[in-house]
Amino acid sequence: MQEVICTVDVVLLTLREGVLQVLLHRREREPFAGTLALPGGYVHTDSDRDTRDAALRVLRDKPGVHSPYLEQLATFSGPARDPRGWSISVAYYALVPDTLVTEAADAVLCPVDDLRGVPFDHAQIVASAVQRVRNKSSYSSLPVHVCQEPFTLPQLQAVYEALLGESLNKVSFRRKMDELDVLEAIPGVFSSGSAHRPAQLYRVKPAWRHALSLSERAI
Repeated sequence: MQEVICTVDVVLLTLREGVLQVLLHRREREPFAGTLALPGGYVHTDSDRDTRDAALRVLRDKPGVHSPYLEQLATFSGPARDPRGWSISVAYYALVPDTLVTEAADAVLCPVDDLRGVPFDHAQIVASAVQRVRNKSSYSSLPVHVCQEPFTLPQLQAVYEALLGESLNKVSFRRKMDELDVLEAIPGVFSSGSAHRPAQLYRVKPAWRHALSLSERAI
């Protein structure tokens, strides 16, 4: 009886030039050697505590990124998804500011709506992650993980709009941010270099980030 292949795949998402993009990594080995695919790898049963641990290792070793936000997406399995045989992949998605993502010969960003030729079922995995992000962005603080601190509320609203694919009412958006209560104004710090009046700069509350890291769950 053939052993089941057990892997993790990570959908690393960021915004660049207002477009939601996913990081693809060039595969070193067969199958599909030289093809751009999601960063992924085998679960190391001798050292990984769980699949989350494996996903964090994949992010650290391949694109060299530490993501403060990592959430399990779904499990993808079956005999047809990998030419090596029956396989199961536990997929995760991460969100980071684009300043943390470095493109290279073996790692490139690709718009999520323009994926072509990715192997396995990686296009399906990316589509599932994008749907999850867009759904959660409609009611949660998820998009703050894409922002480089500090940021203005208009900048954060632009991030929400890019993830959702729609315009938001300014007053309603600010009311929502107040209700979520995850931001704090940086006392005496305002934006500069704009023709408009300087805007207050914000950051995510340290206590909120700490609570997220302790719980290791989505907020």
